[in-house]
Amino acid sequence: MKKYLFRVLLCIWIFSGMGLAQFQNPISIKTGGVLPARAGEVVNITFVAKMDSGWHIYAVHDVPDGPTATNISISGEIIEKIGKITEPDPIVKFDEGFGMITPYHENEVNFSIPILLHTGLLPGEHSLSATILYQVCNSTLCYPPKKETFSIQIMVEEGSPRGGKTDLILASVRNANVNIDLDAAIQKGILSFILLSLSMGFLALLTPCVFPMIPITVSYFIHQGELEGRNPIKQASVYAMGIIATFSILGFLLAVFLGASGANQLAANPWVNLFIGSLFIYFALSLFGMYEIQLPEKLRQMTVKQESRGGYIGTLFMALTFTLTSFTCTVQFLGLLLVAASQGQWFWPVLGMVVFSTAFATPFFFLALFPQYLAKMPQSGGWLNSVKVVMGFMEIAAALKFLSNTDLVWNWGFFTHTVVLATWTVIALITGIYLLGKIQLPHDSKVESIGVGRLLMSLFFLTIGLYLSTGLVGRSIHGLIYSYLPPKMEKDSGVIIGDKFEEENFYWYSNLDEGLKEAVGTEKSVFIDFTGYTCTNCRWMEANIFTEKEVILRFNKMVLVHLFTDGGENYREKQQYEIDRFGTAALPFYVLLNPQNEVIATFPGLTRDLEEFLNFLDKGIVG
Repeated sequence: MKKYLFRVLLCIWIFSGMGLAQFQNPISIKTGGVLPARAGEVVNITFVAKMDSGWHIYAVHDVPDGPTATNISISGEIIEKIGKITEPDPIVKFDEGFGMITPYHENEVNFSIPILLHTGLLPGEHSLSATILYQVCNSTLCYPPKKETFSIQIMVEEGSPRGGKTDLILASVRNANVNIDLDAAIQKGILSFILLSLSMGFLALLTPCVFPMIPITVSYFIHQGELEGRNPIKQASVYAMGIIATFSILGFLLAVFLGASGANQLAANPWVNLFIGSLFIYFALSLFGMYEIQLPEKLRQMTVKQESRGGYIGTLFMALTFTLTSFTCTVQFLGLLLVAASQGQWFWPVLGMVVFSTAFATPFFFLALFPQYLAKMPQSGGWLNSVKVVMGFMEIAAALKFLSNTDLVWNWGFFTHTVVLATWTVIALITGIYLLGKIQLPHDSKVESIGVGRLLMSLFFLTIGLYLSTGLVGRSIHGLIYSYLPPKMEKDSGVIIGDKFEEENFYWYSNLDEGLKEAVGTEKSVFIDFTGYTCTNCRWMEANIFTEKEVILRFNKMVLVHLFTDGGENYREKQQYEIDRFGTAALPFYVLLNPQNEVIATFPGLTRDLEEFLNFLDKGIVG
């Protein structure tokens, strides 16, 4: 910050002491002449910026509290829509003056922005106004941000729009490989944006890290249903609204104060994971009948009135817990919203998060409603207590997931892949034995006979336990289960070896510079996997997609790089690199680079479509 202030003071001295007459702008910007097009077609407005040696301007992607990003605005009555600014891949380095990583361009750079002309324009020459904002710096000083305005002439020709020249999204080359075009949805209007947000919210329910909240929700609301004076519909509504409010508000605040990766930082925080894991164990022991969950005496006296109103504090607390656990499912859409929020926008990110979380919370409204009515059924005591105990076992299993996240970040080496898998095996077997009536806990009724339903559930858990045990002796287990386990860290597992990652007969580098050096020497493209130690969706991709024979064959023709953004060496720089260069904080996120560090294609995270992922990889196959 001190260096930044020094630069500002130096700029003031230049303009006041030396005088404006002595100032020579080290950059010149030009735009094209008259541009021919037809009504209803896309026109690309191009700016060419040439800088003197040693000077540079900053890329379009903004850096909070950093230098002014380059921006272009176009105005004119003949414009129907405006697309995204495209630019070459910037140089990304740590800036000593600003104390952060900054993307910039030097020597000569072309910026382009597509515009879609109105249909029905009369033939002839039309004018547009274009403004480019930029800041030019060298290694010792920065000039103040400057705006230059240009008048651009469009020569509209006679004729109907030509094929291939009317799609504004295709004209935006930089994001052609990204499945979600946030800006395009915004330009189409609020209804289009809401529909996109809803669809992304429902799709997020299919991600693996949502599933642990199912037994937590069921077990909590079984207890709520047993209490007098609790309205099931109100309790479920408060739970759903709490999820929406905490998800939207917390996500926005994290993006504003911690940057676009704020949600990921919170989800990966070892203290947060330790708290959630301990909380689940606390709930589980209560379900086993070890104790009743009660507030301290003084707090109980203070909340007597609240209890008479329905006691919603605990329900809201559960909604907050749900939000914290679900942040690990940050999909590409949410990642784009958080980037936008971190750059000063508020309306579209907030609207998107509200709609997204509404879709996300809707099934859990019904999941909270059903157990409460179940608990109010006559003669529900005996078998309902068995349901609570089974849910308690599942909560213990879920707790291990969060404790292993803490282990990975703090490198305890205790809650390893093998330990967690072995514990899950024991939990599944004990649950099956419990359902047979061979284990009794404090509030259980004696099992006189075993019904068909109880027998089938027992067989289910015993089978799961035996299946999990096969993973302990080297057999591959289903990818969905694998995705909840911590990654293997032993040398013989093929995951981490020194500063590299090894699997099959290829290496995973943990440093992009080393990967690029290897790519130059071998003339191969680079596959970057932006991943996280605590990322469940990342583990799912590794277990279900990366292990496919067709994927392995393509990986053998590439240089592979793992960049962990939630822990490990220089993880914050890797995190910021993803945001600055690719405009997202989502995990997982995949990128193909050529040996010259130029982007070939990007792929936005989790997919169950193998062909889609193979088509993406094929873009990086050289020769």
